[in-house]
This record gives sequence, C-alpha cells and structure tokens, in this order.
Amino acid sequence: MAKYLLASASGMGFLCLIAWLSPVQALPSLEIADQNLTVNQDDGSHQKNDSHQGNLANNISSELPIANESDKNISSVNQQQKNQNLGLDYAVNSEQEIIPQSTNASPSSDKLAQVTSVSQLSDVQPTDWAFQALQSLVERYGCIAGYPNQTYRGNRAMTRYEFAAGLNACLERINELIATATADLVKKEDLATLQKLQEQFAEELTTLRGRVDAVEARTAKLEANQFSTTTKLNGEVIIAGVGATGGAPNKSDSNIILVNRVRLNLTTSFTGKDLLITGLQAYNFLGGADGQGSLQQSLGLAAPLLSASSARTSFEPQFPGINVNTLSGVGANSIQIYKLLYIFPVANKLTLFAGTAAETSDAFPTITPFYGEGQESISRFAGLNPVVRVSGGTSGTGLASAAGFIYNISPNLDLRALYGSVNANLPEKSATEALPGVSTTPLGGGLFSGSSIVAAQLTFKPSRDLDIGLNYANSYHEINILGTGLISSDIGALAGVAAGTPVTLNSVGGTVTWRLSPKIALSGYGAALFVDASSNSVDASTTFTSWMVGVHFNDLFKSGNNAGIIFGQPLYRTDAGGSAQLTPTGDNRATPYHLEAYYRVKVSDNISITPGAFVLFNPEGNSNNETTTVGVLRTTFTF
Repeated sequence: MAKYLLASASGMGFLCLIAWLSPVQALPSLEIADQNLTVNQDDGSHQKNDSHQGNLANNISSELPIANESDKNISSVNQQQKNQNLGLDYAVNSEQEIIPQSTNASPSSDKLAQVTSVSQLSDVQPTDWAFQALQSLVERYGCIAGYPNQTYRGNRAMTRYEFAAGLNACLERINELIATATADLVKKEDLATLQKLQEQFAEELTTLRGRVDAVEARTAKLEANQFSTTTKLNGEVIIAGVGATGGAPNKSDSNIILVNRVRLNLTTSFTGKDLLITGLQAYNFLGGADGQGSLQQSLGLAAPLLSASSARTSFEPQFPGINVNTLSGVGANSIQIYKLLYIFPVANKLTLFAGTAAETSDAFPTITPFYGEGQESISRFAGLNPVVRVSGGTSGTGLASAAGFIYNISPNLDLRALYGSVNANLPEKSATEALPGVSTTPLGGGLFSGSSIVAAQLTFKPSRDLDIGLNYANSYHEINILGTGLISSDIGALAGVAAGTPVTLNSVGGTVTWRLSPKIALSGYGAALFVDASSNSVDASTTFTSWMVGVHFNDLFKSGNNAGIIFGQPLYRTDAGGSAQLTPTGDNRATPYHLEAYYRVKVSDNISITPGAFVLFNPEGNSNNETTTVGVLRTTFTF
C-alpha cells in the first residue's frame, strides 16, 4: 500500500514537471473545447454604465448580451453614453453579445493516440531542445500521446481537461508498473527526486491551498448574500447648480437653483441573452402644466404650457412636474418608473424589444459623442438629433409604450424601427376639456388611437473612424405640438392655429461623427420637421429646421477628462403655409443660435464634475429677447 501511495503522490509532482511538455490524453473535441463561447464586448458605458439610463441602444450594447455585432462597430459614442443608455446602445448597442457555439458537434477525429517511441511523432526532431525528455517519458513510462496524424504539437496550449486526462493516465501507468513488479521501470531515484521536490515546495503548495480555500469561502459568502442571481443594480445621481441671465424683456435674472435627479436601474437576464430593464427615478425639477417654478419660465422663454424652451438642461425631464397623459401633477422627488423594457434576440441578426415605459432614444445608437445626460453636454440641444426627440421621444420619464426590432444587415450596417404610443394605458379619451378643444387627456387614448409615432434609424460605419445615422419619423398628435421640448414653439407648432388642432409630422435627419484621432472627434447633425394640420377644417403647414456642429475631446489634459465645444441653430420655422403663421404674433423674427462649452473632470471612477455654459442668441427665434446665458455646475455619481 505504501508503494501505491508513494506512486500517486510522486505522480502528481511528476505531471507538474512534464505538463508543459505534453498534450497528454485526448478530449472528444479539442476544437470545440477551444471555442466554448464567443463573447463580443462593446466599445460603453454607460459606459457602464455610467449608469445605463437613457439609451437602450447603447445599453444593449454594454449590458445586453444580444446578437448584435454591428453595434460593436457602429456606435462610436456608446461607451460615453452608457451612463444614459439603458438599452438596445446600450441597449441596446454601445457592443454586446454572447453567441453560444454548438456543443453538440460529433466527436473530433483529431483524437490523441498512444505512441511507443518518440520517433513516431513526425514533428519532434532530435534537434528539438525537449527531445530527450520526451524520449525518456515515452519509452520509459508510456504515458505520452500523439495525434492520429503522427504529430505531437509541442507548442500548442493545453486545456485543463487535457491535463486532467494526462494526469490520470500517468498515475494509472505508474501504479500499473509497480503492481506488475516492474520496479526497474520506476526507479527509486526518480521517486526520491519527485518526493524531494514536493518537500521543497511544501510551503508554496500549502499557501496555494490556503488561498484557494479563502477564495472558496468568500465566493460562498457572496453567493449566499448576493442581491440576485439574475439581476444587476446600478445607479446615477446628478446634483447640479444652475443659473441664468438674460431672457425676455423686462425679466430680472433668476436665482441660482440647486436641482437633482436620481436613477436606479435593475437589469435582469433570464436566459443570458435577453434583458429586462426596470428603471426608477426621482427629481426635483418644477414646471407643471403652466411651467411655474421652472428656470425657463422665470426667464420668460418658456411656452405658456409645459415649459418647453431652448434654455433647458440635458438632465431635466421634458415635462417636469406633470403627467402629460392626464395633466395630473407629479410632486418633487416622487419615485416613478421611467423605464420598463424587455429586449430579446430571436435570430442571429434579429433582436426584438417591447415595453410600457420607453423612449425612441432607447432603440437608436446616438452617434454623437455629446450625448450623456450625466456626463457630456449640459444642454438638451446638443445631445441628440431633434428627429429622435419628436413626440416625446426623449421625455426623460418613459412616456411611451413601444415595440420594435433591431436588424443587423452586416457588421457595419443595421436597421432599427419602432412603433410607440404615448397613451396606451388610457382606455378612452376624456370628454372633459382643459382648454377649448384640448381634453384633459390631451394625447388621446388607446394603443392604436390618439398620439403615436413610427420611427426608424439606419446606422452605418463606412470606415473605422466614421459613424453615420439617418433618421425618419412619422407621428400623429392629438394636439398642436412637436413634442421635442427643444423650443417654446414646440407648443403651438402651427402658429396661429388652435391648440386643439391635430397634426401630422414627417421628420428627417442625419447625424455624423468623424474621429480625427483617438482623442478628437468632429460631430454634427441636421434635421427638418414638416408639420401639417390633420383636421379637415384646417389647412396649415410649417417646416422647422435645425443643425449643430461641434468638437469633442477625450482625455483632455488628463485621462478621463472630456470636453466639448458646440455651435448650431435650434429648431426654427423656415416656412409656413395655409393659415399657419411664419412668425407668432408679437415676435420679431430672427435666426436663433446656440453656443456651448463644457469640461468634465473625472474625480474618480464613480464621480465626475462638469462645469459648463451655453449662450442663446435671439432665444426662441425672437430678437426681442435678450442674449441668454445658462451656467451649470453638474456633479454626477455612478454606482
């Protein structure tokens, strides 16, 4: 018995010495063992996250393991946007997939076979530095194998399964030699050497066993106390000071305000390929139906309803303080579900998504590096193409119920589309009027009636440093609005036409980002929104246009610090027909311009501070308004 124990113990040291020399015994399929799973990571980030809050497209990229290889190549901004993107960049986009390879393949013919002489191995030459060692192991112990094609492949990496198989084979061989009394083959000198090596490395082996035991104990503790086996929790907290000067004539400067927005996101996967996103948020921005308490209203630059304005920051909701579906109030720091969305792949190139609290931006890669409500641009104007914001597409509160798809045409080209209804939970339109012709459920009622949108984006990457996104949206509104929240004319899109007039919008736009170097990128967008009255009793139409160009800097002065300089034209009426007015009554028509600069300082992996300001020339397209400056000091915590 002592001999057998000695042989087994010595065999372990013996294998440790020879493991790097041999492919040992065979696995049924070595190629499959090497493949296992193909895991495609995305380029954010949030960013990862950062906190994954707004853009599903980027989030799908970083969080969701979907079959979406094209996102990996297409979305250059996803990593920086992950903090906002819960979805398909993320969310979905971002980059992203786990593609299981077939594990049911038939056993490989590339199977190892026992050899009795090193000369049988065609790729082992007498001049090889390990030739004598292999010759001794093969001819003395007979526990080294080769492949059926008479090769040894000495430079090939060995898998854990192969090592286990080889260890077992050599132990059995040594015990067999001892059992058959062929003591000559297992020399006492060899066994003594192996035992001496074990004694010399006893301290290291003990330490290693102790570390393994500690890791196992910690792992067991984490498993016992983990939040969930299927769900991850991440969050983002924004605290910002905002001040402004200028505004409408005879308006005094507003006080500096301190605002916050908190988001907690639960991302759950049931199969490893799907993703359920549940987002909770609270904020203290004010506004309500008449805009009271908002910074924009104090400047005199907000619409008389819902506080739409060009003086809006990137991280405040489109309809603060109000549930726009029912015109009911929402208290400051009330907890709401702002995201509820499920994403799942159905084929190698096709992914579907659906949810009752979603936004258009969740499905579409943002392209521009300025998007990132908690990390990048400080204004609503700079982050996204206006076409994506149409119909409350970026309300910040998950306004719409939506369903759609992502189809990866090629690694550098994908198509995404969705249908969204902002009143799907309302069984019928209220008969009560808030204003003449405007119901207390102003967006209508039902999944397929009332206000709705069909939107699509074609995203492609013609070269490594160029990203392009083309957008189209067709939407119907029960009332006379654009639903972007970008300018005061967003409310009363057809100037001079009653607020209760339904409208149809056809919106087109494009966004381009060109990376001149790893640290500098040029980005811009252009958009046109064509608005037509949908009432048989009204003939009116209006065209809005907008454009933006900017320079984005990565790692400016210090790694992790980003900056941006942005200039452009906010949405502006360029044409009007029928009974629609080109210039609202009382305005002095002038082209508006927006100039912005910000610098994000990375304090740590979880904290950043962004000082910045934007200047509005001819705010709201009215030269009667004074040049307006909005300054922001934003602190963002992610976890």
